[in-house]
Amino acid sequence: MLKDKFPLDQRDKVSQQRKEEFEKHKERTKTELSKVLLALPNSPLQYPIQGVTVVPLRRSLIPGLALQAEALSSYKVTLKVSKGVLGSDDSDRAVTVTGKGEAELTLTSGSLDRLNAVLATISYTSTIYHVHTADLVSFSFENHQAMFPIVIRQPQLPVLFNMGTDINSQVTITVKTFLRYNNLKVLLSSIRSFYPNMTVIIADDSFEPEKITGDNIQQYFMPPAQGWFAGRNLAISQVTTKYFLWADDDFLFTEDTKIEKFVEVMEAHPELDVVGGSVQGNQFDFSLEYDEGDETEGGCLYRKSRGRFTALPGHPQCFLASGVVNFFLARTDSVLKSRFDPLLQRVAHSEWFMDGLGSMMVASCGEVSIQHQQKTNTNLYNKYRTPSGNSDETFKYQLHFFKNNLKCIKFG
Repeated sequence: MLKDKFPLDQRDKVSQQRKEEFEKHKERTKTELSKVLLALPNSPLQYPIQGVTVVPLRRSLIPGLALQAEALSSYKVTLKVSKGVLGSDDSDRAVTVTGKGEAELTLTSGSLDRLNAVLATISYTSTIYHVHTADLVSFSFENHQAMFPIVIRQPQLPVLFNMGTDINSQVTITVKTFLRYNNLKVLLSSIRSFYPNMTVIIADDSFEPEKITGDNIQQYFMPPAQGWFAGRNLAISQVTTKYFLWADDDFLFTEDTKIEKFVEVMEAHPELDVVGGSVQGNQFDFSLEYDEGDETEGGCLYRKSRGRFTALPGHPQCFLASGVVNFFLARTDSVLKSRFDPLLQRVAHSEWFMDGLGSMMVASCGEVSIQHQQKTNTNLYNKYRTPSGNSDETFKYQLHFFKNNLKCIKFG
């Protein structure tokens, strides 16, 4: 229970601050697309149920509008919107159009065919600018009413990478190091045994930085002891290839560290953002189950170790999951949209996958593996890696309470 991680005299104040921030979050992320729309039976109204997307402030036709009704002396249909205006071709004198250029449009005619011809010209223009929202259209005839969404979306420019034909132009290796230059040098030596020309980017926040030299090595120095996630952000921000491979500074490449297999899986499944391997046989994949709970108390998250979903089609040795071990290949542009929280300096790993839940597709493929070097950590390193007390752990849970609007976390 995360609220219990705060001192008693702070709980009400922190809860109120979180409530205010959560209301702003809902306002920022809510959309008409989340509303449940029910189609009533035997409706004479024909309309698009999905797929209508318009550019903000730009006129677009609404496809598929029509009335399928029995013979009557007169027909009248009405359309209403809330975030735009409607238009139509009113040159047919057999059809009376009222409300053109407004949020409510009415068409009246004694001819069903002529009415449908004008319905085919109905247009929508949003009156708000938003990069991704929606409007709900009400379409009515007599006592029949239908609702359907129009998505208002600013088109995005694609971000494409020229992969070339060589693994070195496809993948960059990224490493965060702190006080472990001996381990780092062993790692780099093992990398060069199998990938002599691949670029390696190192984020370094050691107290007394040591320059690492060699071809295709980029070393970036940080203020001392900034932490693991801050270093990850720095290293990945400098990647120019389509993919990057994350490795700890005490890992060891072997003949089973086949980056090409990772790339093969990612290229075969463009929907994937991350594919993890195994470290000394440990895949450490897990699933996350999230119950949003109520708005006052917050939600609950269940992290289930070895939790997997389904096998990856075409790659039966791979399984979809919520998170993987700390050895993975990732799509650079995807990860740049889901940063590593620099507030988490030491006690962190699954936290990134928690923040990416619902936006990142993750798979675990144990056939690609890497080894761990024997532990040779110094006392100074251990002091920072595992500080005395549980202050880092407590801070992490306090962060989850506020940032993720969580009431509780369960590990199992």
